[in-house]
Amino acid sequence: MNRREFITLLGGTAAAWPLAARAQQAAMPVIGFLNSESPGPLAQFVSAFHRGLNETGYVEGKNVIIEYRWARGQYDRLREMAADLVGRRVAVIVTTGASPSLLAARSATREIPTVLIVGEPMQDGIVVSFNRPDTTLPSRGLY
Repeated sequence: MNRREFITLLGGTAAAWPLAARAQQAAMPVIGFLNSESPGPLAQFVSAFHRGLNETGYVEGKNVIIEYRWARGQYDRLREMAADLVGRRVAVIVTTGASPSLLAARSATREIPTVLIVGEPMQDGIVVSFNRPDTTLPSRGLY
């Protein structure tokens, strides 16, 4: 190998190094946040959600991404929004507010974990018991 070939090889390796290092880094997890209402009235809940994430070491924009979807009272949009979050391959879907958000998320996927922050899943007939939350009652026609 002559000097010119060696320098070209070395330069190519140096240029490709950052790309290889970036490819080996773990992707930042994405949380899907689905709500049937508007963000304004729920600012205190979103703030509490961020505080809870921060307490466990997650900071939005630093080591976690949050994809927000607000139906703004248009419940018929929830299914489409949940499907969009599933298509973006979020790690978990957090639903807040009314149970239709949870039902839309569960109709979109059973593989991605879904968390309900506010609501009454037993009263609304979404789960049989808190001991077995994966056991569901038949749908009451919401979704």
